[in-house]
Amino acid sequence: MVALAQTPPSADRLRAIDDFLAEAWADQQAHDDRLRGLAVEVRFDRGVAHVTGEVADQAELRLVRERIGRLAGVFGVWCGVRVAGRDPVVVDLGCGATKQWPGNLGLDIFPAAGVDAVADLSGSLPLADDSVDVFFAVHILEHLIDFLPLLDECHRVLRPGGVLHVMSPWWGHVNAVADPTHVRLLDVQTIKGVCLMRPPGTPRWFPLHAGCDGASIFADLTPVPADAEAPTKSHVARFFD
Repeated sequence: MVALAQTPPSADRLRAIDDFLAEAWADQQAHDDRLRGLAVEVRFDRGVAHVTGEVADQAELRLVRERIGRLAGVFGVWCGVRVAGRDPVVVDLGCGATKQWPGNLGLDIFPAAGVDAVADLSGSLPLADDSVDVFFAVHILEHLIDFLPLLDECHRVLRPGGVLHVMSPWWGHVNAVADPTHVRLLDVQTIKGVCLMRPPGTPRWFPLHAGCDGASIFADLTPVPADAEAPTKSHVARFFD
């Protein structure tokens, strides 16, 4: 029997980490001239930063995401921030009855309380090019035998600077195999493959953040053009072996 190195933190520890992160972010925002005065609020929930408020442009939003993501203990940075007076278009993929945020557009293959449009997520999405700011793929990729076509569709539909938020069971946790409808096992290294190991000519992703808490893997990905420079070694080393 092989002992797995990662174990999920206890609920008490997660609450303590969230408190630490809230204090660390408040301190950073108070002492960083670039962040001071920005009308954003950050709430931490089990290591995931939920960011709301408003910024003037995409550059400010990128700065907020990047600075939050540098805090030790953050697994994801989920943003519902208005940019230049426009509310973000947020889509929940495979949401069922539960959306990540109440105002999201919910897509799923079966009708349910949270589903606004029925769509087969293994095929094309009923959404226009460059029309969405944020996708949530929370506990959905593990249900798809081949999830790359869905990621390619997200790449097509996301606006420049948009983000795909991924959360799935980690392969080493019982949750990954307890559900008989799970057909894929995932790891943070799977995200590395999505970002760095696909053949030329396929849609490219830049990893804003990736991590594992011992039960789930998390990733924040943004689409990049085919001719964009590859992430630096130091950036990649933050997340991947």
